[in-house]
Amino acid sequence: MQQTFSRSGLLLTPDEMAGVDRAAAASGIDSFLLMRMAGEAVAAAALKAEPGALRFIVLTGPGNNGGDGYVAAEALKASGADVVLFAMQPPAALTGDAARAAAGWTGAIASLDACDLKPGDVVVDALFGAGLSRPVPDTVVALAERAQALSLPVISIDLPSGIDGRTGTVRGGAFRARHTITFMSLKPGHVLMPGRDHCGRVEVVDIGIPERFLTAAAGRLAINAPAIFDAARKRNGADSHKFSRGHLVVFSGGPSTTGAARLSATAGLKAGAGLVTLASPGNALAVNTTHLTAVMTRRLDDLAGLTDWLEDRRLAAFVLGPGFGVSETTRLYALALVGRPVVFDADAITAFAGEPGSLFEAIRQNGWPVVLTPHAGEFARLFPDLSAKDALSKIDKARAAAARSGAVVLFKGADTVVAAPDGRAVVNVSAPPFLATAGSGDVLAGIIGAHLAEGMPPFEAAAAGAWRHGAAGYLAGEGMTAEDLVAAIRPLP
Repeated sequence: MQQTFSRSGLLLTPDEMAGVDRAAAASGIDSFLLMRMAGEAVAAAALKAEPGALRFIVLTGPGNNGGDGYVAAEALKASGADVVLFAMQPPAALTGDAARAAAGWTGAIASLDACDLKPGDVVVDALFGAGLSRPVPDTVVALAERAQALSLPVISIDLPSGIDGRTGTVRGGAFRARHTITFMSLKPGHVLMPGRDHCGRVEVVDIGIPERFLTAAAGRLAINAPAIFDAARKRNGADSHKFSRGHLVVFSGGPSTTGAARLSATAGLKAGAGLVTLASPGNALAVNTTHLTAVMTRRLDDLAGLTDWLEDRRLAAFVLGPGFGVSETTRLYALALVGRPVVFDADAITAFAGEPGSLFEAIRQNGWPVVLTPHAGEFARLFPDLSAKDALSKIDKARAAAARSGAVVLFKGADTVVAAPDGRAVVNVSAPPFLATAGSGDVLAGIIGAHLAEGMPPFEAAAAGAWRHGAAGYLAGEGMTAEDLVAAIRPLP
């Protein structure tokens, strides 16, 4: 999805955006003027994006989203375009600004039930906005399916009708837009799957609401971007040395499962750790040393050896889990590492499936320099009740998991969410679909580990790791392997 971001990078829920609208109106800003600005912006975008349209089919709903549609229809008509408008409700049923917008439409109005989409049509979807939280009527589902069957371009106002703006879920059925025009700020439904997949190209249009209203209404949620973590970066001076840049330790599994840990270790070194040591059991030491050069190795066979080694305070951060195996040793190592900056990935998460209480209690007692990086399956193993709650968005689930565990939770996927126990959260949208390849998660764990090693707080380290991981994916290109991904890691801007 390509996006033109709002100035702030904030993500506002539908309720928060409604609060912005109310505050703007209370300040004396003409709400109908804002509707006109919105509708005219949609018309301009439609004419620019679809100059070959034979007809613009404008579908209007019962609320202010429908009002935007009436304004857009009149602007399209005034430009000379052929416009046909189908309404879910007659204008007499509308109120407020939507009724005023309908009164300004100078063309005919037909019932939505009479809409017959044809090849050459461009659909302007103004049925339901971001506030939708219930299934759309069957008529809307049928129109969405017809538009998709004909491969018609759809331009959706605010969000494709049928997408829940808070969770990104499909409510009964939904349009698949080629373009989505929203106003002032992105909403969670634009960036969370499957809503993100329905939005096409998303453009955020400034319709004149002062930024202060957005920042006053917003919670602690944003799009992941360098501004999130830039202030937490450590700038290395002329007197820097390898230990000042951080010593990262990655733990290897047995001789047949060493590759994942080596990927994490090499990614950590490429991402900026001053030095990286791969802690390897004796039976895997030869395999690991054969394949490594700049990454150091150290034999580590048991918990006693780890406990002794942890006395060295120059060890700045740790990554446990990639290819390590699920065992009692995994759990013991994890509990020994809590209290130091650490990433728990893959097997280190699964090792606590069904009984995460001991891990969470240890994290809470020792503060929270811990990052958990579960994918959906691993998340369900640690947080089965949260995973099963369909009413919760992925953001809600990640935040609840962070609060419960005391750790920063990086909930992986096409719509990766990073959440901290204090309620901060970001959604990462800078990642290509071809990152879904074997070993990609191991690389991510290593990048986050490098940021922890250099002294970044865990939330910023996880956000920076997710951002750099996505950027490396785009640079490596489609068809990449995890090794290509490591090679494509670039410095932070």
